[in-house]
Amino acid sequence: MIWRTLRRLGMSVVFLGIMPTAMHAVTWFPLGPYGGYARSFAADPSNSRHLYLGTATGWLYESMDGGTKWARVSRIDKRDDLVLDHILIDPRNPKHLMVGAFEVGHTDGGLYLSEDGGRNWYAQAEMRGQSIRSMAQSLSDPDVVVAGTLQGIYRSTDNGKHWLLISPEGSKEIHEVESLAIDPVNPKIIYAGTWHLPWKTVDGGEHWDNIKKGLIDDSDVFSIIIDPAKSHVVYASACSGIYKSLDAGAEFKKIQGIPSTARRTRKLLQDPANPETVYAGTTEGLYRTQDGGKTFSLMTGPDIVVNDIYVDPKNPSHVLLATDRGGVLSSEDSATSFVASNAGFSTQQVTSFAMDSHNRARIYVGVANGKEIGGVFESLDGGIRWEQQSAGLGGRDVFSLVSTPEGTLLAGTAHGIFRLGDSGWTDSGALLQPAAAQVVKAKTAAKSKAAHAPQKRTVVAKGAARAKKPAVVAGPPNFSAIIYSLSEDDDIVYAGTSEGLLRGENDGHTWTPITSLRLPDPHFVAAVKSTIMVAGLKNIELSTDAGATWSTVSLPEDLTQIATIAVDGQEGLWVGGQEGVFCSMDQGKSWKTLPNLYVKNVAGVFYDAANHRVLVASESSTFSFGVSVPDHKVSYWESGWNLRFVRPVGDHLIGATLFDGMVVQPQMVATEVSSAK
Repeated sequence: MIWRTLRRLGMSVVFLGIMPTAMHAVTWFPLGPYGGYARSFAADPSNSRHLYLGTATGWLYESMDGGTKWARVSRIDKRDDLVLDHILIDPRNPKHLMVGAFEVGHTDGGLYLSEDGGRNWYAQAEMRGQSIRSMAQSLSDPDVVVAGTLQGIYRSTDNGKHWLLISPEGSKEIHEVESLAIDPVNPKIIYAGTWHLPWKTVDGGEHWDNIKKGLIDDSDVFSIIIDPAKSHVVYASACSGIYKSLDAGAEFKKIQGIPSTARRTRKLLQDPANPETVYAGTTEGLYRTQDGGKTFSLMTGPDIVVNDIYVDPKNPSHVLLATDRGGVLSSEDSATSFVASNAGFSTQQVTSFAMDSHNRARIYVGVANGKEIGGVFESLDGGIRWEQQSAGLGGRDVFSLVSTPEGTLLAGTAHGIFRLGDSGWTDSGALLQPAAAQVVKAKTAAKSKAAHAPQKRTVVAKGAARAKKPAVVAGPPNFSAIIYSLSEDDDIVYAGTSEGLLRGENDGHTWTPITSLRLPDPHFVAAVKSTIMVAGLKNIELSTDAGATWSTVSLPEDLTQIATIAVDGQEGLWVGGQEGVFCSMDQGKSWKTLPNLYVKNVAGVFYDAANHRVLVASESSTFSFGVSVPDHKVSYWESGWNLRFVRPVGDHLIGATLFDGMVVQPQMVATEVSSAK
C-alpha cells in the first residue's frame, strides 16, 4: 500500500476509509518526477558543498551535499513566472542573499533580498518591476553589486540596499544588458554585454566605451568573465562565437575551437584551480578548453542546453550543469562524463495521468516541453520513485494518457496515439502506412456496403459482443493529429483530436472516426456508461447512446470558456473554467453552481468512480474539492499548491502542480463536513 511506503519515508498518514471529509491545512509533499528546467547556481563562499539552484518557475532550491540532493527553499514573491538566473551570496554573511529575476516575454521582474538564507524575501523597492538579466558582485569590495536590466546598468554600493542607474538614462546603446563582470581588483572597472555588443567603464559608470574591436557587429554578448589572477585576460561569448582579449577588452580575437553554427554560448566559467581550463555552456552542449581557448572539445551530447555551470573550487573535478529539461547534471571527472543529479528537484509540467487497471500502485504521468528527456514517467509505488518510459515517443509532448481494461497504456501526443509495450512505445493502429490501410479497405468493401457507413461502424451497443478487427483506422492514413484527450469507458477508448472524435477498440488497436459528431475540434472527452460528453473551448455535444446520436448542450450562462469536463455516472455533467465549476443534472438543459464550492480558474474536474465523487482542482487556489455523488456534499483539502488536477491513489490524493511535478497528500485529518443544498 502506498500509505505504508509513505510512512517509511517519515510522512504521517492517517487512513480514514474511502471518502475523506474536509482536511486541515497541510502542505502536500513533492513527488517528482524529477528533473526539468534548471537555470542558475550559487555556492556558499564558506562551504562549497552548500549550493542554491534557481529555476524558471520562481522556486529556489538548496543542496547541502554538493548537488546530490535538493530541497525546495522558497518561491520568490509567491510567483511561478519568475526566472531566477542570478543568485548572489554575501561572502561575509552567507545568510544574506540577492536574487535577480525576470519574466519571460514581458518587461517585469525585480531584485529580491533575504536575510535568513532564502526562507523569506522582500522586494528591493528601487528595482521593483525591473527585468534583471545579469548581476555581478565585486571580489575586492562585496558591497559593490551591479545589475543589468532591459533599461540599463544599475549599481549598489551598500550590498543591495539601494541602487542607482550608472548607464546613460534613455541610452539607445546601453540597454538590454545580458552580462556583467567587475574587475577583480578595481570595482570601478565594469564590463557589460548587451544584445548589441559589449561596453566598459573604468570610472564606475561616469563614462562608457564600446569595446567591439574584433567582434562581429551586432553580437549579443551572453557572458563575460575575467581571469581573477590576470585581470587583463577577458573572455566574452556571443551569438557569433567565443572571443578572448589579452588587453582588458581593447581588442578581442575570436576563438576558433567551437564550430561555427547557430549555437549560442550562454555561460562561460573559468576553472578556479586551473585558469587555462574554461567551460562553455552552449545551446548545443558543454565545451571545454584546457589551453586557454586554443582548442575546445565537446564534453556532452549536442542535445543538451546548458544554462549555468558550477565547478567546486575545493574539488575542481566536481562539475555541475544546470540544463533545460534535464535538470542538474553532475560530473566527478572534470566533465568527461555526467549523470543526472535531480533527487528532490522537479520543474516538470505534468499534463496527464493514468493508473494501471490491474495494479493501482502503478501510475503514469505525461509531461510537456520535455522532448527526449520528457514524455511519460512510470511509478510502481504510487509516485515515490519514477522511471522514464519514453522510448519510441520521439520526443513528443504527451497531452493525455489512459489505461485500458487489459492494462495497456495509451498516450495521446502532439502527433498521434501511441501504445506502450514491452519494447517501448509504438504507433497505435491509428498510424498505419497508406498501403496497409488500402488493403484492408479493399477486403472490407467485399463484405457489405454497410461496413462503409461511418455511423454504423461507430455504433456499438453497450455489452454487445465485438468481433476482432484488424488494427486499422477507417479515417486518414498516417493519422498524426493532436490528441487532446483520451477517455475510457468499459473497453472503448474515445480520443478527442484536432481532426475529430475517434473510437478505439481491440485494446486500442482499432480506431474509427465518429462521423456522427459534427464538432470539428473536440478538446475534451468524458465517457461513463455510454454517456459521452465532448467539448471544444466554447461548445458542448452530448451522446447518451455511445455516440450514435448527439445533441448540442448550451454552456453555463456565466462560463466564457471551457477548461475541463466530467461525467459522473449518475446523470451529472460537470464543466469547469475561469468562472468556476458548474453542474447539470438534466443533460445540460440547466446548470448550477454548488454552495460551499467557491473556486475560480478551475483546471481539472474528474469523476472518481471508486469513491463516488467529483474531484475539483484550481490553478489559482491551493484548495482542492471533492463533491460526493449524488448528494453533492462538498469536502475540501488545503494542499499548499495550485493544481492542474487531482487523482486518487490508494487511500490518498495526488495532484499535478502547474510547473513543479506531482505532490501527494501526506496527512489526512477529519474535520467538519460541508454540504451543498
